[in-house]
Amino acid sequence: MVVLNLPIESYVNSKEGLYYDRKSARIKPDDIVKHVIAFANANGGILAIGIEDDKSLTGFNSFPLKPNAKVYSPDDYKDIIFKECIPYPPVAFKTLQYGQNEKDFLFLICVDSSSNEVIRKKSTSDVFLRMGDESQKLTHEQITQLEYDKGQRYFEDQIIQEATYDDLDETIIQKYKEKMEIVSDRSLNELLVARGLIQKNQITNAAILLFGKNPTQFLPNARVRFLRYDGKKSLTGERINVIKEKTFDDAIPNLIIKVTDFVRSQLREFQMLDKDGQFKVIPEYPEFAWFEGIVNAVLHRDYRVRGDHIRISMYDDRLEIFSPGKLPNTVTLETMKCRRFSRNPRIARILTEFGWVKELNEGVNRIYDEMQRFFLNEPKYSEPNNSSVLLVLENSITSRHLRVRDRLEAAFSEDVWNSLSLQERAVLQYLYLKGKVNTKIVSEILKLSPLPSRRVLKKLSEKNLIVWHGISVKDPKQYYTINLPGGE
Repeated sequence: MVVLNLPIESYVNSKEGLYYDRKSARIKPDDIVKHVIAFANANGGILAIGIEDDKSLTGFNSFPLKPNAKVYSPDDYKDIIFKECIPYPPVAFKTLQYGQNEKDFLFLICVDSSSNEVIRKKSTSDVFLRMGDESQKLTHEQITQLEYDKGQRYFEDQIIQEATYDDLDETIIQKYKEKMEIVSDRSLNELLVARGLIQKNQITNAAILLFGKNPTQFLPNARVRFLRYDGKKSLTGERINVIKEKTFDDAIPNLIIKVTDFVRSQLREFQMLDKDGQFKVIPEYPEFAWFEGIVNAVLHRDYRVRGDHIRISMYDDRLEIFSPGKLPNTVTLETMKCRRFSRNPRIARILTEFGWVKELNEGVNRIYDEMQRFFLNEPKYSEPNNSSVLLVLENSITSRHLRVRDRLEAAFSEDVWNSLSLQERAVLQYLYLKGKVNTKIVSEILKLSPLPSRRVLKKLSEKNLIVWHGISVKDPKQYYTINLPGGE
């Protein structure tokens, strides 16, 4: 296992999370075992020893505030890992000198993901798994599920015998190297070996998926298909209603960018009043929600599944993102907002380092928050046939108008809202979404002639719920805007 050369500031300032933890050299050797095991059973990670909780660098020197506190040595930590971790995990050690004193150094324990074995603590048989920034002990049921998932994880490390270095795109690898701020003397080959993407000088499935020039040459189902339908359901035969179709097959970093740009181009836009009473253009769905859904689909899909691929289906009232493979390990439909585990740890790590995968389940939680902020229904996750994951983001016109109605009722008071006629409510809902109306528009939405339409507008104006704008009653450009209390 090769350890990347990163500046020492990275270890001091990096946030503790799924892939990283820091400890003082005063931590007892036995106390680090669970972290090493947790990293190995999850996606791998680095444990840096020699940094205090306040991020001060103390290395392996005596601690000034506690001069009698024992400071351990790197050998103490190596020995305990050798004695207590079974089987022995894929681990490498490195020291980083930062000062003149011989004890001014960090000791890095670099743990790779154990692709096909569950690592346990020998003295207790306990199994730990990295979840967010914690190393958590698993139950018997969770251990059983982890053992099953380890079989799935082995796919990433499988060698593609026909693949050579010529099948890798050095441009993408270089972008990753720049993103990581890796020192220039590190070769691209060493970089891939360090991340477990090249094993025994051979190309793995994970390497092709992440950096391949043409991944579908070796993995035909590693693609994303976009379908846009005219209506709220898909039809076939003579009634087929697909109005847009596009397939993407590229290395994952390029794939994410291309799919994102295309989906963005297909979204409709709406106008809505913000809290300051100003109209702003908002997209059909919050971008973070669908973008995170796409990234999660690419990251967590089961690439072993043959004959199926990721599908993004856009209907008039919803967006569906389908990913082959059921939810992995301890993640369920009920716990997915608070737990995280990837069957593709090597892909997960690279995408995290690219900045696309969020730590501590921020991603799924924020999907819910963004949908709520846009006054849309909660996202819906399901597992069709217990063999895939489906995310549905709803944007039905009915739902949109119901939520607008709730907002207007809250703004004007329930009594005022209940006193309005259905026609008056319809005009206010239209105004809330579109910004302004005139008699002609009201006639169209209410299906009335001009005279009764003007009466509806007059009543709303007399109730001080709308404001007239114009030079005179005969002004051809006159219009009305909504008058929300407090400029909401």
